[in-house]
Amino acid sequence: MRVSEPLTSIVVPTYNRAYCLPRTIDSALAQTNARIEIIVVDDGSKDDTPALVASRYGSDPRIRMIRQENGGVAVARNTGMQAAQGDYIALLDSDDIWMPWKLELQLACMRARPEVGMTWTDMEAIDPEGNLISSAYLRRMYSAYRWFPTSESLFRESMPLAAVAPRLSSVVGHRSFSVGDLSSAMIMGNLVHTSTVLFTRERYQQTGPFSDQYRQAGEDYEFHLRTCRIGAVGFVDIASIKYQRGFADRITRNENDVHFARAFLRTIAPIIEKERAVIDLPPRMINAVLAEAHGWIGEASLEANDRRQAVQHLAWSLRYDPKQPRLLGLMAVAALPTSMRGPVRSAYRSLKSRALGRSPN
Repeated sequence: MRVSEPLTSIVVPTYNRAYCLPRTIDSALAQTNARIEIIVVDDGSKDDTPALVASRYGSDPRIRMIRQENGGVAVARNTGMQAAQGDYIALLDSDDIWMPWKLELQLACMRARPEVGMTWTDMEAIDPEGNLISSAYLRRMYSAYRWFPTSESLFRESMPLAAVAPRLSSVVGHRSFSVGDLSSAMIMGNLVHTSTVLFTRERYQQTGPFSDQYRQAGEDYEFHLRTCRIGAVGFVDIASIKYQRGFADRITRNENDVHFARAFLRTIAPIIEKERAVIDLPPRMINAVLAEAHGWIGEASLEANDRRQAVQHLAWSLRYDPKQPRLLGLMAVAALPTSMRGPVRSAYRSLKSRALGRSPN
């Protein structure tokens, strides 16, 4: 690592994660050919996180810890980004793990294309025991990719990663770095995973902080959408992190589904209303994403036993796309008496889980 290397600030928000935080911080410290500072934001932890960080990393000048009252992950990230001193800022959730060459590769890509204000990558998924679930999990996790089946359908150009970062040619193989304008494509849903992103200080200053309106869920998508709507972004087509699945304290638990659904609609609806004429998407896709948003809220509301909201949003979804047999079935379920609704919903969940090849629990 050369002293002339730009400083990268790594923001790690954490809450009661002493059981897994060290492996996350260690993966950031292990970055090759990168000058870093790590800002750990303890969002009011009740476990021994402060003592652990002090005892294990207290003598390392690259690590700072900021403690605050619990405000949620968006507030914690904002605290860390405001304190960041780097030319680049990276976000790392406190249960994920970086590959050692992650920053080196992304920095090489962004130096090669200075107009790119943010890059993100693919990711591996692991279970609580560390076993590999998927070696390329991004498209599997983010369903909006189904609208863009190839790199060419998203980006205006691509280049070989080995040419951009020759020192890492044995790692990247024949993978590519793609660049483009995703300001319209991101309206179809999130395409960016937070623990993989790296952005310039300039892009952060243009984007602004995570919104405090999304404390319960959905702050990532709204932030990344704003980032992509400012200017060019780039996708590094290789898994640079190990994404942790299966921990009980993850925000993506099923009971948070209705909050994610509402946040999604709240993010896209104002943009579509104000800018529909200039959004570079065909009308069928815009109608489809609005149908999906309302349908998601309707189904999640039904799961939460909120019949009124379920019927309202299922009806809106069917207005945007009447050809949805599954939603017609959910409308029928919503019309049942309360005593019958629960068993029918349970049967529906079981069938849906079998179709997806997973446990209903």
